[in-house]
Amino acid sequence: MPVKPIPIWKEAPFLRLIVPLALGIIVQFYLQVSITVSVVDLSASIILYLLFQLNKSFIQFKLYWLNGIILNSLLFSIGMLLVYYHDISHQQKWIGNYYKDGDAVVATLQEPLSEKDKSFKALASVEYIISHDSIKPVKGSILLYFKKDSSLPQLTYGSQIIFTKQLQLIKNSGNPGTFDYQRYCAFQDIYHQVFFKSGEFVVLPNKNENPIQKFLFTAQEKTVSIFHKYIQGDKEKGLAEALLIGYKDDLDKNLVQSYTNTGVVHIIAISGMQLALIYGFLIIIFKPFRKIRFIKFLQPIIIIITLWLFSLMSGASASVLRAAVMLTCIVIGESFSKKASIHNTLAASAFLLLCYNPFWLWDVGFQLSYFAVLSIVIFMKPIYNLVYIQNKSLDFIWQLTAVSLSAQILTTPISIFHFHQFPNYFLLTNLIAVPLSSIVLFGEILLCAVSFIPVAAKLFGFALQKLIWLMNSFIEHMETMPNALWNNLQINILQTIFLYAAIIAVAIWLMEKKKNYLPIGLVALFGFVALRSFSFWQASQQQQLIVYNVPQHQAIDFIDGKDYSFKGDSILSEDGFLQNFHLKPSRIMHRISETNELASVQHGNSIFEFGSKRILIIDQNISLASSITKTKVDVIIISKNPSLKISNLANAFDCNQWIFDASNSNWKINKWQKECEQLHLSSHAVVDKGAFVLNLD
Repeated sequence: MPVKPIPIWKEAPFLRLIVPLALGIIVQFYLQVSITVSVVDLSASIILYLLFQLNKSFIQFKLYWLNGIILNSLLFSIGMLLVYYHDISHQQKWIGNYYKDGDAVVATLQEPLSEKDKSFKALASVEYIISHDSIKPVKGSILLYFKKDSSLPQLTYGSQIIFTKQLQLIKNSGNPGTFDYQRYCAFQDIYHQVFFKSGEFVVLPNKNENPIQKFLFTAQEKTVSIFHKYIQGDKEKGLAEALLIGYKDDLDKNLVQSYTNTGVVHIIAISGMQLALIYGFLIIIFKPFRKIRFIKFLQPIIIIITLWLFSLMSGASASVLRAAVMLTCIVIGESFSKKASIHNTLAASAFLLLCYNPFWLWDVGFQLSYFAVLSIVIFMKPIYNLVYIQNKSLDFIWQLTAVSLSAQILTTPISIFHFHQFPNYFLLTNLIAVPLSSIVLFGEILLCAVSFIPVAAKLFGFALQKLIWLMNSFIEHMETMPNALWNNLQINILQTIFLYAAIIAVAIWLMEKKKNYLPIGLVALFGFVALRSFSFWQASQQQQLIVYNVPQHQAIDFIDGKDYSFKGDSILSEDGFLQNFHLKPSRIMHRISETNELASVQHGNSIFEFGSKRILIIDQNISLASSITKTKVDVIIISKNPSLKISNLANAFDCNQWIFDASNSNWKINKWQKECEQLHLSSHAVVDKGAFVLNLD
């Protein structure tokens, strides 16, 4: 008689617990429910749960479903409270509740300085605010930027500084479709930043260091110095540092883009793969000593400590901590001769991490990490079993292929949603780069182990340099292959949900032979196609003017349907970073491609006729001829610091919408805004309010 399989929700109870917790987190974040409601819900759920447990077993059996509702309500309220209390702005001692312009701030550097193009950057925690001879202890983190200067004092982890320079709120650029940097920082309790020149701060004599954190930074610094000493080549050194300890200050930006475009950026980003390899390495080391009782007792302790030290030293990202929690559960289970369900372990690790930081639910690394592991767990074996290969070498290659294919099934929708591209040669690049990077990782560990023996270290360093060069060259070559990247893909959150519903339903139909899931999958697929077709139709009907917020540059898009014409600085068409960061997200979101001229845009001198609107762009000094009648325009865009007075322009042009772009200096923008306010004219400074978007459709 065949054994009936155990339903996954019974095999993995944490799957049932994480759903209401995640829903509570989402509801609280987007709806900002009153804390009173959350506390009342939590209290009522606890009381009802205790009463239910104390009741007679007959009632418990009869109303078993009520127990589930109460437990879900309890976890839902916990999710809401986690979001509320994890937001430092809700804490009484948050710096934002006390700080005023002119206050002195005492801050402690929480990391060594990180070098940027024109400055040094560090995260700092605010300890005190000094105001009118009163010292207030506060909480909160800020970003510090120090201008590169030969007179910059020595600053390290734990250094304390005092300053009166005004803190600035972290703001987004406001350009359509761009990365929400403000929210990203807020999730890390960072709301302010400050930019220093020489002499604008004083270094205090005392340091405030955590011994464990200092040890981790020292170990990281030592590892970096070993790689700098024994591995030649800037690209090779940078990748070696990122691969082993997540140190990215020396990474080549173009190389990172190559790894991203070929679908192997997970090699550079410290993730569960590195931790799993280290775990496997430790298991191999301990294997000969398995029969020694004392070593057998120490093995799980040493493995767990090593895994967590590595996780913390590499930055403790969500994907690394996911792997650390999962591997810790596996190690503990094996030490007690118990094998845990991989589904339950995966759900339990997510549950614990969201309790620790509920905002990780929006972390791309967290999402990709769990989708990748879940996808491999579900689909790897069925894909591998499709083909039987007797040859061991070919079978190993097929295993790697099955892993790569299975990982893509659930990560593709979320990857397209976030990154708007798909690497067409991901299978080949992963097939070569993953084994090669594993060899490099083991080589780096051995290099650190023998670094005190110069001859051996030089030998390992030389071999690693050649291997990393080979891997980099292969990736860069694959990026240049025809049709290597399918880019400019755009799907919204609703389309992503429909796509996942279709994948899951079809997978259940194929793998579980449940015919009723096929219609569900087809309906979900139809919903995805319908929504996507509607978005294409919307794009074909759009007509917009966008004045972007690009610091020190002019950038204007005239959009008509799926075409756009660009007016602005030529460097924005040449510089990959400026264009990709500030302009490309908007163009992907609007599904547009560049054309030299739009038939709907006519211009003479500085006035552009676009649809029914007349737009005046002033990007140089102009002389105004005296006239009895004013020229009617709908929008005036002032750019590139022209010398002018708003009152003189207002006498010449009849316009109520004035736009000041980011190519103008701040003092001029402030001056013009005051003039507009006095003349009762509507003004929009993109530096303060973000991109200006005018819909003509």
